[in-house]
Amino acid sequence: MALVKRKTIELTEVAISGTVPDPVELAARLEDADPQARRQAAREMLRCLDTVGPLVSRLKREQDPAVREVIITTLVRNDEPSAASGMAECLRSEDPALRNEVIEAIGLLVGDVSGVLRSLLADPDPDIRIFAVNILDLRRQPDVESWLIEIIEHDAHLNVCATAVDVLCEAGTEAALDPLRRLKQRFSTDAFVQFAASRAIKRIRGV
Repeated sequence: MALVKRKTIELTEVAISGTVPDPVELAARLEDADPQARRQAAREMLRCLDTVGPLVSRLKREQDPAVREVIITTLVRNDEPSAASGMAECLRSEDPALRNEVIEAIGLLVGDVSGVLRSLLADPDPDIRIFAVNILDLRRQPDVESWLIEIIEHDAHLNVCATAVDVLCEAGTEAALDPLRRLKQRFSTDAFVQFAASRAIKRIRGV
């Protein structure tokens, strides 16, 4: 379940009329058989509060790419506290396109998602933890290095650590040098970790 690179989500403009829509009616229209009706309902939900539940519920099942894009755009623009946790549920989907869209969307949220990221990084599934590192890479928040160091110091899964090292190669400072050396010792028999950690150390040291 690796991350597949794709174009950045387009945060398209949403037409606003003077009438505040009924969120119950919009939630019903979000289940319409016509994708155009679902798309319009998702657009209009931008003007309503407490719409994360129906939007996420539809997002998990939506097969039409255009509808899905508007749902995600609405979730990102509303930026309600529950948007990140709701979209994070989609990381368990078998659809790689949906997973990638959700990773990008959580990376675009303006609000505090640290609680969601902590939960994802503690998930027993290493793929979910890798997705959390991908989100950290996109957000590049001020404390991203300390998060990545914590991962390479304590996560037991090689691929999770290797993903964190890849981000540290770009975002790391001298604070990451000793943790990277300890990682090399911890995975001393793995050629890829040795290569990736050595590359990150050289990049940080400017060698």
